[in-house]
Amino acid sequence: MVAKITTPASLQETLNYNEHKVRRGVATCIAENHFPFPVHAMNFYQKLHWFEQRNELNTRATTKTIHISLNFSPSESLTNESLIEIANDYMMRIGFVNQPYLVYRHHDAGHPHVHILATTIREDGSRINTHNIGRNQSEIARKAIEEKYNLVRAENRKQLDETMHDKIAARKMVYGKSETKRGIANALKQVLSLYNYTSLAELNAVLKEFGVMADRGNKHSFTFRKNGLLYRVLDGDGIPTGVPIKASTIAGKPTLAYLEKRFEQNKKDREIPKLSLQNALDKIIQQNLSTIDAFKQMLAKENIVVVLRQNAEGRIYGITFVDHRNRSVFNGSELGKEYSIAGIYKQLAQSTSNMQQHTAIHQHSISHTLFDELLRTENDNTHTPNQLIKKKKKKKRKL
Repeated sequence: MVAKITTPASLQETLNYNEHKVRRGVATCIAENHFPFPVHAMNFYQKLHWFEQRNELNTRATTKTIHISLNFSPSESLTNESLIEIANDYMMRIGFVNQPYLVYRHHDAGHPHVHILATTIREDGSRINTHNIGRNQSEIARKAIEEKYNLVRAENRKQLDETMHDKIAARKMVYGKSETKRGIANALKQVLSLYNYTSLAELNAVLKEFGVMADRGNKHSFTFRKNGLLYRVLDGDGIPTGVPIKASTIAGKPTLAYLEKRFEQNKKDREIPKLSLQNALDKIIQQNLSTIDAFKQMLAKENIVVVLRQNAEGRIYGITFVDHRNRSVFNGSELGKEYSIAGIYKQLAQSTSNMQQHTAIHQHSISHTLFDELLRTENDNTHTPNQLIKKKKKKKRKL
């Protein structure tokens, strides 16, 4: 089991993050603790009000929310009842047994995991100290729970912290080694109902990570004119290869008509992942990066893939962000003018200019100081010892 703990500034945004996934059908609120009603009898605003009512007891604390995810090995088959028992046991061990909290089971990853949202404000208005809670209380609780429930151990977090990038690499289609139709169907299963995309281009930005693309053909083709859709495997260079597969023959029938319905549905659920991505981009841009490659590398560490769109002459005209954290895809221009390719280049250029200006000022300051030292006059109130002052010879007066 791997436990991840954050202390977000906004309770409402974090609650909305989990409830948003419930509305999309990729999460379920399975338990509550110290709430006046069971989860099935409360709406979003009732949950929010109960949290806010407790938080108002302490006006000095700046962070009053804790957001925890408990992640389990894909090999473990855990029921809701088991997850609730583990979540309650964990919260008791880290000192939150008497706190209001909600437990959400998320279904949008390849491993079982729950999210727990709680307030750190006690009933008497005092605040639970969360400093080093992940290193101390959480680690002790994790080890005890792994042993008690016979869970896969996570002594080395890197071994069990399966990022989406790792999963994609493992599932990527390889033409000639994967059975084409089945491989495409598996890739679509990982993407179509779990990611938020609003166009075929955005969908393909994700599918490319799996070595697959959806293809309408050229405008004069029979497939395009009949609103048909083909799925194709990509080679190592991202070039379509092999025999295309008709969408209508794949399980679930992911045809163009089906996708267009998904496009419209996804447009209604964009605000939260959009805000999250904007915040991530702002954080990276503030690091004074000088090149687009450095920008891409920093985002890759956050599990965000940058796709640069180029024309036939190789000129970059657009940028797309595939956010594997929130399973969403956005064109830069949709996020805002400053996140378009022109806006990104402008900010990177500004960062480079600021760094050069800062370096120049620093070097000028050093040079100026040295120059002043060299030109400093000797009669600048510096005291000379009497022993070093030569006595003037007295001239003899002529009689």
